[in-house]
Amino acid sequence: MLLTYLRTVVLYLTLTIVIRLMGKRQLGEMEPSEFVVAMLIADLAAVPMQDAGIPLSEGILPILTILALELLLSCGAFRFLWLRKLLCGSPVILMENGKILYENLKKTRITVDELIEHVRENGTTDLSTVQYAILETNGNISTLLYAKNAPADAKSAGIRVSENELPVAVISDGKWLSQNLALCGRSRAWVRERLAANGCPTRDVLLFTVTSSGKTYLARKREKQ
Repeated sequence: MLLTYLRTVVLYLTLTIVIRLMGKRQLGEMEPSEFVVAMLIADLAAVPMQDAGIPLSEGILPILTILALELLLSCGAFRFLWLRKLLCGSPVILMENGKILYENLKKTRITVDELIEHVRENGTTDLSTVQYAILETNGNISTLLYAKNAPADAKSAGIRVSENELPVAVISDGKWLSQNLALCGRSRAWVRERLAANGCPTRDVLLFTVTSSGKTYLARKREKQ
């Protein structure tokens, strides 16, 4: 029992490191080659985890081999366009100038109902307002509305708006994040003054963020009744 437990822990840590080395993009929408890698890694880890008679190395070495191949192919796809197209494919236009391209739907095996569903997921219910619908290489369908149907941005509406500011967390779960505090150019004394004004000691702070202009956000671990 102890041996099985230890083997499981080793395989879990190995898989965690492997997924981390593969990069953050693999944790989101996966390309076909990445999906294959995920399936292979899961199968390779399951066998030595369930069968204590199989040496642990016979599970770890194939996983590391798959990792090396994935990293090599990722670097190659980044550098060579032909390899990128081979591994990831190319986007396919499903709607153009408001018209559904039946042949492209047939080629990608996407039904009209699925197309409508994806368009709704993008916040559109009227197909006549869609100028382009594109099947991306990760399986998502992007939609572009006609300019007259697209929501007006601040520039088009003639409205002056302030640029977005990135809030920096300086206290998380009651703990000071000194590096972030220096990043936003604020002192602990300045933060304590803001907390005191809200009647909240540091130990009761769930999250406290500051922007470059000094705008703050405070979330308490327990809100006052």
